[in-house]
Amino acid sequence: MTVYHFVGIKGTGMSALAQILHDMNYHVQGSDIEKEIFTQKSLEQKNITVLPFNKENIEPGMIVIAGNAFPDTHEEIQAAVEQDVPVIRYHKFLGDFMKQYTSVAVTGAHGKTSTTGMLSHVIQGARPTSFLIGDGTGQGTDGSEYFVFEACEYRRHFLSYTPDYAIMTNIDFDHPDYFANVEDVFSAFQEMAMQVKKGIIACGDDEHLQRIQAKVPVLYYGLNEENDFQARNIVKSTAGTKFDVFIRNNFYATFEIPGYGDHNILNALSVIALCHYEEINVGILQERLKTYQGVKRRFSEKAFGEQVIIDDYAHHPTEIHATISAARQKYPDREVVAVFQPHTFTRTQTFLDEFASSLQGADQVYLCDIFGSAREHQGKLSIEDLRQRIDGARLIDEETVENLKDHDRAVLVFMGAGDIQKFENLYQSI
Repeated sequence: MTVYHFVGIKGTGMSALAQILHDMNYHVQGSDIEKEIFTQKSLEQKNITVLPFNKENIEPGMIVIAGNAFPDTHEEIQAAVEQDVPVIRYHKFLGDFMKQYTSVAVTGAHGKTSTTGMLSHVIQGARPTSFLIGDGTGQGTDGSEYFVFEACEYRRHFLSYTPDYAIMTNIDFDHPDYFANVEDVFSAFQEMAMQVKKGIIACGDDEHLQRIQAKVPVLYYGLNEENDFQARNIVKSTAGTKFDVFIRNNFYATFEIPGYGDHNILNALSVIALCHYEEINVGILQERLKTYQGVKRRFSEKAFGEQVIIDDYAHHPTEIHATISAARQKYPDREVVAVFQPHTFTRTQTFLDEFASSLQGADQVYLCDIFGSAREHQGKLSIEDLRQRIDGARLIDEETVENLKDHDRAVLVFMGAGDIQKFENLYQSI
């Protein structure tokens, strides 16, 4: 029996792919750092073996799937090469795997994970669907017709894919350690667009996506009138959002979502457009959108005494603004307190002023030290550079996190892509 061994199995995409193969009755195991990461809970629930990194983990007869964060010099990858054990990079394996399904790639600078989760929830209400979500969730379903997956633009990894459809949520400058500027990002998306086989669903409110060229039809969605799929008569409340959808100015249907903020309306529009194109019943769309509960670390809420804690992956100024706006829609009468941990020195340096501007939307801001990455452990700036740009911002660490108790009935929004949950968990244990 072939064993699929994942090097870096706790990575969000890797964890999800391991779960998919496990669900399809393949023998799966993996290795990673021993530090607790939120993705491992799903692996443990499925009894997937997770080992510490060790070259002795590699044995003949395996197929090694290597996470993109790990170089060819990693001890397990080197051991596999020495033993003639096949090594396949994550994105290459995924590119081949999806060819057996009607595949839908969800990509964009922001909103990939939420939109992938929403689409997979909706479409599996109509037809068998397997999916890979960037929050570490994956499901392999017998007899699947569709494969819905998150496709990341970083290092142009998504160019390994030739999907039937692509949903493109937006184009924005991010990953400054790789991309030179927004035009460099656009060029990657343009190249991706030329690889799509059936159709592209793109946000027409995004000025960059309006320039996308493709060999297949491009359908636009958004809030502006010139879009093929437009949301009108939007009603926002503390219970969620309701809106009408018009297709080329003709009324289609009314939808309700339990989400908050314009970004969730746009995510829903992209799902509606794709499903309409695939002739999925509108009644199923309405019912499934109404019951969508979100994905991990995307506006995840819990009550904590008189306070509300929101956990969110937001790590770019655009995402921070959207998350704070959503918190204000749901809790208009409460103080909104942002607890933010910048992720990578290059991103913090590049967007220093933009981070300050987006965080000013909160009533009070607390800042954690900058979280480095496997690629960079230090930089030329410190968290103090950001604090000085935000009126009244305070620094926070393990010793001072209890100061959050001073904010009675507040909404505490913990944001970041590093280990911000460490502070969140510590606060809840006090």
